[in-house]
Amino acid sequence: MAESSSSKEQRWLPKRIILVRHGETMENKDGVLPDHSIQLTKKGIDQAKEAGVLIKGLLDENFKWKVYIYVSPYESTRSTLREMGRAFPENKIAGVREECRLREQDLGNFHDTHKIEQLNKMRNKFGRFFYRFPDGESGADVYDRVSNFLESLWRDIEMKRCVPNNNNDGGSVELNLVIVSHGLAIRIFMMRWFRWSVDQFERLKNPDNCEFIVMQLGFGGEYSLSINHNDHKLTEWGLSHEMITDQRLRAFGSDHLKEDHHCLWYDAFFSNSEQQDQDQDEDQKTTK
Repeated sequence: MAESSSSKEQRWLPKRIILVRHGETMENKDGVLPDHSIQLTKKGIDQAKEAGVLIKGLLDENFKWKVYIYVSPYESTRSTLREMGRAFPENKIAGVREECRLREQDLGNFHDTHKIEQLNKMRNKFGRFFYRFPDGESGADVYDRVSNFLESLWRDIEMKRCVPNNNNDGGSVELNLVIVSHGLAIRIFMMRWFRWSVDQFERLKNPDNCEFIVMQLGFGGEYSLSINHNDHKLTEWGLSHEMITDQRLRAFGSDHLKEDHHCLWYDAFFSNSEQQDQDQDEDQKTTK
């Protein structure tokens, strides 16, 4: 575990929260299978195995590490975890919990591929966050249940439920949380964690199958994406310049930034106010 320097009291936090999207899944061509039972392809199995090796390589920077894992109940995520787990020695796994609130966005019950394509086009026009699939969920619905999960996650951390009972090393063991979930749920998780707006969420793109996103504790006790991912990768995932600047602040603090930076949420709400006032003044002068 890592100690947060921002707390007056000694507070132990997981060093990393690693978000993993499931591997490639088989196509449900006829819509005869419910989403939760769709299996991985051979490629998806290989992707999951490789992700496990890469994550273990990251964690091996400190030989005293353990992982606690939360996994969506879908077959695609459970199979991804099973293949990833081949890279983890048994004594490195502090625990695993199936978490229903991390499931995929509900698109309705049985459905065909053609209909889903049409609905996705409608969602893109309407907005991915607020559009609700018939008999299914909107992104806002997923936000609510992911927010609820985050409250439980913090209780697990505060009460040290993620720490193995047989841990005799005190705080020297580096605990990492791994969350195996789905594209939208992962984007919503980051939106909720970093307090991104709906407009900022609409910019985001899914990570690739079995691509993983690492949130790591920075020097000030804040989790950041910038410690393990460069600006190019963050831009590829859809983060704006302001969002990336915020990640750098979380990772390294304000002294690290050479550029002058203002309040990072200001532009989202007031960016055009001054310009609009100037335009109004000019309009009034020309009408006199």
